[in-house]
Amino acid sequence: MPVDVDAAVVTNRRLPGDYNVIAFDAAAIAGSARPGQFVMIKTSRGLDPLLRRPFSIFELLRDRNGVPTGISIFNKQVGAGTSMLAEIEPGARLQILGPLGRPFEPVGPPAAAWMIAGGVGLAPFVTLAEALAARRTRSRLFYGARRAEELHCIELFESLGVEIVLATEDGTRGAHGRITVPLEAALRERPLGEPVKLYVCGPTPMMRACGALSYTHGRACDVSLEQVMGCGLGGCYSCVVPARSRDGGPPHHTRTCIDGPVFDAQRVVWESVSAH
Repeated sequence: MPVDVDAAVVTNRRLPGDYNVIAFDAAAIAGSARPGQFVMIKTSRGLDPLLRRPFSIFELLRDRNGVPTGISIFNKQVGAGTSMLAEIEPGARLQILGPLGRPFEPVGPPAAAWMIAGGVGLAPFVTLAEALAARRTRSRLFYGARRAEELHCIELFESLGVEIVLATEDGTRGAHGRITVPLEAALRERPLGEPVKLYVCGPTPMMRACGALSYTHGRACDVSLEQVMGCGLGGCYSCVVPARSRDGGPPHHTRTCIDGPVFDAQRVVWESVSAH
């Protein structure tokens, strides 16, 4: 069950490109969080902004004995709430509700796991990479951004033994172009007899393209949708997306905060999902 905690900011690490990583003292949330889940954060102590903002849990913080003590989030300034978080100082306290949502299900050997991230879509993958490493699952991160300055925290994945594949749209680091280019090449090279599952988060067009590639190449693919949410508990219906039923029935509108944010890519009716 999610808990609502008054969490202290431990650190706020500024990164290039309007990004930052904020660590919170939130043991009650960290202790039950699973890969791909999210939290709802009240970004100020006042009434402006009124609603909380959803953030994927970026890291699970632990003490020297491995006991969970808190979480971090991967933030990018795009509006009033995220700009407030960019400037927040250690010692400040914010209300955080979580963990919330349907998590990723990490595969185990002999399957391999490929994580595909675009921009701030990197956020749910550190916890997934840790879970994969604990299962000794071979993993690879395909990480794309507009320019090299917007590729962040790669060292967290390298420390977990994740193979890294990078791409930038301006060609300043890694492959030149979108991350789907090296992904498609890798899918073509991998025999169908070698199982691999895809996990994707990022801009909607990227997730849609990855879903199409996974279907073409006969691979399972889960996506983590980044919908606007007002409550995170299913009460406001602000995060509905059209999705096909798990039993093969007709598409229906479902709440991302409850049925997701993780969905089988083939369930999502991409033509009706708002781009972001």
